[in-house]
Amino acid sequence: MIQFTAACVQCNSSDDFSRNLGRAIELCRDAAGRGAKLIVLPENVLAMIADTSSLVAIAQREATEGVERFAALARELNCLILVGSLHVPLSPTKVANRSYLFSPDGSPPATYDKIHLFDVSLPGGEAHRESDYYQAGSSLTTVPTDFGTIGLSICYDVRFPLLYRRLAQAGANVLSIPAAFTQATGEAHWEVLVRARAIETGSFVLAPNQCGQHPGGKRTFGHSMIVSPWGEVLARAGTDAEVIDAEIELADVDRCRSVIPTLLNDALSGV
Repeated sequence: MIQFTAACVQCNSSDDFSRNLGRAIELCRDAAGRGAKLIVLPENVLAMIADTSSLVAIAQREATEGVERFAALARELNCLILVGSLHVPLSPTKVANRSYLFSPDGSPPATYDKIHLFDVSLPGGEAHRESDYYQAGSSLTTVPTDFGTIGLSICYDVRFPLLYRRLAQAGANVLSIPAAFTQATGEAHWEVLVRARAIETGSFVLAPNQCGQHPGGKRTFGHSMIVSPWGEVLARAGTDAEVIDAEIELADVDRCRSVIPTLLNDALSGV
């Protein structure tokens, strides 16, 4: 039976790389001080910017200094650190939105590139076109660790339940959903989507979000959550930068999946 403490770090990131990195490290150390062995940070943790024309240049620094600093931090704190996403340059005009899972043993991090890009027009005139500057990923990522098998995803992915079903069927019992969920969509959908992904797969879900106001006037919802396989909210943040944590008992995954075996009982699987 595996039991451990997991933590979500809620951030209010800006366009200041050094400030964002320093604050993220500070909050990770706080989480480790509480005994967390798995720490998950939100999407875009080192850069929330208004001017996307500078994104490729910022990505160069994230993919070098950012990766190096988080790898060193995982070794220092002797825990797994899942950085919700960093920007990684792919071409002169496109970047990947990439999750990194760093281990304390110094091995190369596991990665996942966001598959579903946020191309939407929201009520009130707010619009987002991630496909203008991001290149979508195409592969699922599950990572066996000493603290369960972790299935990686990012933000808008949460609206596509088949992704999580496939991660669970591939062995994931802990799902990460780091996000920069907008205020408008967060108020309407954040909790119900996160809890649904836990319930339908019988998995623990760690969902750290960005919070507050960012450059360009964008606002994110906060309310990071840790959710049990039964859909119970074990920990919930407010609207400011903070750390939340909860005790994870992986035997709960087996219990929930044996009671309601939806991963096996799918009458439409061959349709």
